[in-house]
Amino acid sequence: MYTLTNVSKTYKQGRRTVTALNDVTLSIPAGQMVAIQGPTGGGKSTLLQMLGALDRPTSGQVVLSDDVISQAPDRTLNKIRAQRVGFVFQNYNLIPTLTAAQNVETALEPEHVPSEERKRRAQAALESVGLGDRTSHLPSELSGGQQQRVAIARALVKNPEVILADEPTGNLDEQTRDDIVDLLVSLWKDKKLTVIIVTHDSQVAKRAQRRLVITDGKVTEGKASAVKTAQAKKS
Repeated sequence: MYTLTNVSKTYKQGRRTVTALNDVTLSIPAGQMVAIQGPTGGGKSTLLQMLGALDRPTSGQVVLSDDVISQAPDRTLNKIRAQRVGFVFQNYNLIPTLTAAQNVETALEPEHVPSEERKRRAQAALESVGLGDRTSHLPSELSGGQQQRVAIARALVKNPEVILADEPTGNLDEQTRDDIVDLLVSLWKDKKLTVIIVTHDSQVAKRAQRRLVITDGKVTEGKASAVKTAQAKKS
């Protein structure tokens, strides 16, 4: 799925050069659920942007399947984001004047999907996250957990290969957090998706199959998760 080779990313802040990623070499196979942890400013979000074709490295190579996305033209990157990657954010990023169904449909507009097909796929996506009866509700009429479910449905409606989630439970209470993580784990298993989650929350990270830790732009492998340990015992 993903192969990163000697990836570095630097930014200029005035006269100072900030290194967000420092010579990262990493492979993430298709179908893994990965949690990325680390201190604030350590490079987590920068790494997620590289994986999502939202940014290019200063040096090194990022490959998604057979596409070298670190060197691809903007047109190719736009297509990858529109078709192959679903994004979930901490603040949901829903349009307040659109209903749940309309918010989900926005993910299909770049591909010029016909209106009736957009509606059908949005309804199916909302049903898959348990919100089939909330399609006509505005975000203000939904709880935080329900809004995040709409955001997940918006990511799913494209039938992506990978879900990238940036602190998806950061604004939620513990019970709602657990419900959202349960949903992501279920989608990972049922749909055979690759799911990559940036999180500060160790309770979220331990549900993943694999944990990566990024500090000062360097990526290391974390402790084996409970999921991976259980799978190893069965084999």
